[in-house]
Amino acid sequence: MAVLPFETALRSFDDGWNRARWEQLPHHDGNRYEVIDGVLYMSTSPSLFHQWIVLSIYDLLRVQIKDCELGYVFTGPVGVFMPGCDPVQPDILVVTRDDAAILHDAHVNGIPALIIEVLSPSHPELDMRIKRAAYALAGLPEYWIVRPATRDVLVCSQPNASLGDFGQTQLVPADGELSSPTLPFNAQVADFFAGAPDTTL
Repeated sequence: MAVLPFETALRSFDDGWNRARWEQLPHHDGNRYEVIDGVLYMSTSPSLFHQWIVLSIYDLLRVQIKDCELGYVFTGPVGVFMPGCDPVQPDILVVTRDDAAILHDAHVNGIPALIIEVLSPSHPELDMRIKRAAYALAGLPEYWIVRPATRDVLVCSQPNASLGDFGQTQLVPADGELSSPTLPFNAQVADFFAGAPDTTL
C-alpha cells in the first residue's frame, strides 16, 4: 500500500456506501473513514498541531461539561450515525446527559449537542462545505470549525434543513472569547492553540 502524506483526503467515485460497507473497512490502520450522503471519505493521520488543538479543546470542555456532569465529551475517531452520515468521525463531540441513550453499541447513534472539526489545510472543503451541509441537514444544534492557520473559530448554530446550512454563523477571532450559543461553555480562543511545541500546519 502506498504511503500518503499527512492529512490527505480521498473520496470514493461511487455513492453507494452505507453503514454495512463501512463496517467492513480496516478501522485500525491509522486512517479515518466517513460516509456522507453515500460517498466514502478517507482522511490520513493529522498533524501534531492538529492533535494538540483537539486535546486542548477537549480539556476545556471536560472541565465545563463533563466534570460538571452536564454531558459527555469524546475525541475521534468515534463513529457518529446521523441522517445522511453513515457515519462521520469528528475530531470532538459532546453529548448531553439528557441524550445519553444515543450512546450504545460502541457508537453515537443519534445527533450530538456539539461537533467540532479542526480544519485540515489539505482538504478544507470537507469540513467547510461537505460536513457543514450534512450536519445542518441532520439537525446538529451546534458546529465549530476551528481554523489553525488563522487561529480563529467559526461557530455555526440554528441548523436549517431547507437551506442545507446553519442559519447563524459567528466568527470568533484569535483574541476573542467563544461563548457557546447552545451549551454552558465559554473559553478564550487563544487557549485552543497555546503552548503547542510544533505549530506546523
